[in-house]
Amino acid sequence: MINPQQLTEWLRDAEQGAAYAQFNLGNIYYEGNGVKQDNIEAIKWWEMAAEQGHELAQYRLDSINKEDNVIEVDWDFIFGMQKYTADVYNDAKAQNNIGAIYAHGEDIQQDYAEALKWYRRAAEQDYAEAQFNLGVMYGHGHGVQQNYVEAIKWYRLAAEQGYAQAQFNLGVIYEHRDSVRQNYAEASKWYRLAAEQGFAEAQFNLGVMYEHGHGVQQNYVEAIKWYRLGAEQGYAQAQFNLGAMSANGKGIRQDYAETAKWVQMAAKQGFAEAQYYMGMIYAKGLGASQDNSAAKEWFGKACDNGLQRGCDEYRKLNEQAAIN
Repeated sequence: MINPQQLTEWLRDAEQGAAYAQFNLGNIYYEGNGVKQDNIEAIKWWEMAAEQGHELAQYRLDSINKEDNVIEVDWDFIFGMQKYTADVYNDAKAQNNIGAIYAHGEDIQQDYAEALKWYRRAAEQDYAEAQFNLGVMYGHGHGVQQNYVEAIKWYRLAAEQGYAQAQFNLGVIYEHRDSVRQNYAEASKWYRLAAEQGFAEAQFNLGVMYEHGHGVQQNYVEAIKWYRLGAEQGYAQAQFNLGAMSANGKGIRQDYAETAKWVQMAAKQGFAEAQYYMGMIYAKGLGASQDNSAAKEWFGKACDNGLQRGCDEYRKLNEQAAIN
């Protein structure tokens, strides 16, 4: 059974356009691994990956009777063909694909050491996705001793080729001091490069940098710009922060109705902080009609998601109702 955190990460990456994650989600829905088995959903994700040139996703699609949504995959043949291409022809893309199969345990036993070997062969041919994947292996200590210096080395090689997720990861490392001196300017540089490619999480992080003046001159208007770009892609934290900026009149005219709109979008995605603030919006009647029943519902959801303040407000409303 897939780890729920891994599923969340793949879903996030897939929605941001990462082909490997789209392919993995297709496999998950095909197998019913941690989700309800759904061939239509599997096909959807494989098609998205295939459109970006992901060969294994294309092989999956080629084996489908789309009229009946029947999937008949000769996985041993596909794997053997990929491995032959990777080994005999030294094909970097195939090597990266084989590495991904071993890393994620796709229809074979998960083997990080084998994944590392194949990723390295592709990475040494300057294949950006493999360089990124190799960085991930070093960063997490999968198949090799954890080594942030090596992770940064491979992330940088991929990032310098324009690989957005590697650029984002470098930004995170420099912002949060993962084995390097904290450098907000360097973090902002890498976030910007990824954000300009439409990477939603990088857009959000760049917005944070502008809001707080980390590595860039504080600029609420720029913060709003980047939060909005991330929010329009459905990134919950960007939606919440955009709503908060509107509530506080930072870089934008104070508008509680606009606040409620964006905060609700984030809340509906299960973002606990947004659920709590939706409770406050209804409790105080800011941007929406005052409604204790709706407030209680949102506080309860925030509480269910582990936010103690939501539990406290939920309890207060219950006590008030008992008194009245």
